[in-house]
Amino acid sequence: MKYIFLIGLSLFLVSFTFQFNLNSDPTEGVKVGEKAPEFNLKNIDGKTYSFENIKDANGKAPKGYIVVFTCNTCPYAQANEQRIIALHEEYAPKGYPVVAIQPNDPAQKPGDSFEAMQKNAKEKGFPYLYLIDEKQEVYPKYGATKTPEVFLVDKDLTVRYHGAIDDSARDESGVEEKYVENAIAALESGDEVSPITTKAIGCGIKGSKAN
Repeated sequence: MKYIFLIGLSLFLVSFTFQFNLNSDPTEGVKVGEKAPEFNLKNIDGKTYSFENIKDANGKAPKGYIVVFTCNTCPYAQANEQRIIALHEEYAPKGYPVVAIQPNDPAQKPGDSFEAMQKNAKEKGFPYLYLIDEKQEVYPKYGATKTPEVFLVDKDLTVRYHGAIDDSARDESGVEEKYVENAIAALESGDEVSPITTKAIGCGIKGSKAN
C-alpha cells in the first residue's frame, strides 16, 4: 500500500511540474550588459519608430535611450508622468531621449487604447515618443513586468541600467536617489553605473488572454 502511494505521489509531482513548466513563461528578458531587443512600433503620431530612426532633441543620433514601459491607467505610471516628462526635457537635449512604450492589452485595459494614449499625451503635453506594443511582442523580450519600468540603453544598444526611475515610486517629494539620472551621469563621465539594477515598482503588465 505504501509503495502504491509513493508511486501515485511521484506521478502527481511529475504531472504538476510538467504543467507548471507549460504555464510558466521561460523568457527572462534582457539583462544589463546585453544588447537591447530591437523594436518597430507605432507612435501616437501614426509614424513607426525604431532605434534606427529615433533622434535626440537636436535631431542627432542619440548617445542613449531612456526606454520606459508605461501606460495611462496605472496609478504608479500616473505618479511618474511628470518625472518622465522632466527626464526627457532635461536629457533629450543632452542626447538621451525618452522612448515610452505602452505594453498593456487594450482589451484588458480600455484606458490604454491607442486613442486613449493620444488623448492622454495631448492633455499632458508628452514631449517624447509614446509607442504602442500592439502585438505585445516587445515587452516580453525586455522582460518588463511593471509600469513604469526603465531600461537605459547606450549608443551601442547595450542595456546599462534596468529598474525604477528613482527610489520613491508614488511620492515625488520623497525622492532621495535618482537612479536613471545617476546612471546617465555615470555614462557621461565614463564611470561604472551603480546600481545597475533596482526593483521596478508599479502595476503588472496586462497581457492578452489570447496569448
